[in-house]
Amino acid sequence: QVQLVESGGGLVQAGGSLRLACAASGRTFSSYAMGWFRQAPGKERESVAAISWSGGSTSYADSVKGRFTISRDNAKNTVYLQMNSLKSEDTAVYYCATGPTATMSDFSYRYWGQGTQVTVSS
Repeated sequence: QVQLVESGGGLVQAGGSLRLACAASGRTFSSYAMGWFRQAPGKERESVAAISWSGGSTSYADSVKGRFTISRDNAKNTVYLQMNSLKSEDTAVYYCATGPTATMSDFSYRYWGQGTQVTVSS
């Protein structure tokens, strides 16, 4: 069984920054891709970013390119999402997930965290 625990969410003003973290346990973290997703109230879940098992390949949604950075520390079994220049439309619950390949499709991910709330005030 895999456990994913997100942290780092909170309330921030527009233009500010937050860094989310997702700690994994239960299997070999370094062998699997990781992804960040988000879901705003009344909207469908959308992909935000993905990273390969080695960290050598990353992907981003167009809406966050240039503002968000995904990274991972396999020694700490943790993946991060650095979010800069936050906008009110970034407000959502953010989830991390793990799967065999680093895609932007949630169908590729089997295990999910419980989510962390990010609220950006304008």
